[in-house]
Amino acid sequence: MTNQGEHIVQRVDFASLWSKCLQTIKDNVNEQIFQTWFAPIVPLKYENNTLHISVPSQYYYEFLEEQFIDLLRKVLYKYFGEGTNLEYQVMVVQDTHTTVDYKSTQRTILLHPSKPITNKGLPQGIVSELDPHLNPNCNFSTFIEGMSNKLARSVAEAVAMNPGKTFNPYFIYGTSGVGKTHLANAIGLRVKELNPAARVLYVSAHLFKVQYTDSVRNNTLNDFINFYQTIDVLIIDDIQEFAGTTKTQNTFFYIFNQLHQNGKQLVMTADRAPMLLQGLEDRLITRFKWGMVAEIEKPSLDLRKDILRSKVQRDGWKFPENVIDFVAEHVTSSVRDIEGIAISLMAQATIFNKDIDLELARQTVNKLSCVEKREITIDDILETVCKHYGLDIASIHTKSRKHEIVQARQIAMFLAKDYTDFSTARIGKLIGNRDHATVLHAFKTIKELEEVDKKFHEELEEIRIALKNK
Repeated sequence: MTNQGEHIVQRVDFASLWSKCLQTIKDNVNEQIFQTWFAPIVPLKYENNTLHISVPSQYYYEFLEEQFIDLLRKVLYKYFGEGTNLEYQVMVVQDTHTTVDYKSTQRTILLHPSKPITNKGLPQGIVSELDPHLNPNCNFSTFIEGMSNKLARSVAEAVAMNPGKTFNPYFIYGTSGVGKTHLANAIGLRVKELNPAARVLYVSAHLFKVQYTDSVRNNTLNDFINFYQTIDVLIIDDIQEFAGTTKTQNTFFYIFNQLHQNGKQLVMTADRAPMLLQGLEDRLITRFKWGMVAEIEKPSLDLRKDILRSKVQRDGWKFPENVIDFVAEHVTSSVRDIEGIAISLMAQATIFNKDIDLELARQTVNKLSCVEKREITIDDILETVCKHYGLDIASIHTKSRKHEIVQARQIAMFLAKDYTDFSTARIGKLIGNRDHATVLHAFKTIKELEEVDKKFHEELEEIRIALKNK
């Protein structure tokens, strides 16, 4: 009996279906690979649930099978139907004729579901042994939850329970020191706890760049790529450091696609949202947004107190409440800074046999230059920006599209994201009653202008100084 799916394919021009396959393939490989290995393929016919294609040489189809078999299988199953076979035919130009003949290779290699990535070409022992490079202290138990990180943490736990099946990729962003690396580590640790055999790897974007450069220099790029293709959960920290490194990005793009297609989990962190990343290719940024993007905001006052209490309790200490309050009120921007102050207080108390009291806390905070006179508010920002440009604050909240008002509004949004704990949605609500997307656009616009316009950069610094001196 003829397969029902085959009737459907036969009623549709198989060349059109192959064109759709090519378009999907083009979205998953870089342009050079596509033009070299896929553009020359010619679809010949479709019969008996098999697509026949011509390729330039035997080496050509061997390379396709070695490097792109899973990708080919997925696109053929998607457009031609499950169980579609693929038969390569090598194109041969006859010496005594001007015609072209085809020699069939009888390669029907898509009879079975996607196979796992093989270990061919890997250095000895590379699959059996892998140090995940995870910090055992950065787990879910030590990650203190608050409203600023609740969503990010909830998604992280879901990812860890079902890696590759929910929220893939998972992109976490936020300013330095808010807990992105901690949360990414926690995912890896939970995966290993539930499945010790899982191949989990945490690597900084900087180290990935170094590894890539070394592999090119040592002519071991294939080993480098093959190694990363064996990973079940890949965690890349500070991915903004890929900016401007085209070749590294191209290689990571290929690895990303291979892992994603094979249901492997990708977790990435950055200091800003995907759309604000500079120097990264659009196709990478698009993929970063495929799964889930979550922001970790600066910790609130209550969360800072909880983090400090948790830190000293884990280390077997107990701080007076007035010390907890003072540190939390004056060290506002970073979880890392809060824990640093706690460590310094404990060290001084131990080494100099001192009591941890308010005076020691004040001295320590002042010494480490983390103290802030008070938190900068949205009203402070609006007042300072409008005063600098000679505008009425009320004009910021209007729908005016005058250049000077639009730019002042964007600057206020940009500074609010730097100096307050508010989410982008909250900032938009308080500045001109705009939405989340408008704030992100304002941030990107002002950031780019600051980087390329020296005069504007100086103006922004004047506003920042005025804000700090209020």
